[in-house]
Amino acid sequence: MGEFDAAVVTISDTGWAGEREDVSGPLLADLLMEAGARTVVCELVPDEREQISGTLTRLCEETKVDLIITTGGTGLAPRDVTPEATLAVIDRQAPGFVELIRHRSAKITPMAALSRAVSGIRARTLIINFPGSPKACREAFAIIKPSLPHALEIIKGEAQDNSH
Repeated sequence: MGEFDAAVVTISDTGWAGEREDVSGPLLADLLMEAGARTVVCELVPDEREQISGTLTRLCEETKVDLIITTGGTGLAPRDVTPEATLAVIDRQAPGFVELIRHRSAKITPMAALSRAVSGIRARTLIINFPGSPKACREAFAIIKPSLPHALEIIKGEAQDNSH
């Protein structure tokens, strides 16, 4: 994978309150570094739509990362608002990433159907929602990793989109 800067945003009320250790965020940071990220910024926010959207916007506009992976808040519970917060900040959807994750994850667990995750682009940053569990994060990353280098090159204007 070519050089890129990334961020991991863990969305968790209990993690934010210090009641549970964030395992998924550091795991994703390690996977991104192994995949060639120059830097990985890690953030932890509660399940609050405005805080999630604000964090994503700041990481895109001020930190200017190429890729943001969120973990958590994508299910059916009333406090799961990560998809809505993401949709509020992206310019264009890029649904193939989460469609592929749901499709392949359904072969592992029927609970994949409960995911409301979204993915899209804000300016030159790709944002992908991941599930909250470390096991699901590892699986989801393995699923999208092959397509990430070319996707990031296209978004940054370094390659042409030949997906059709």
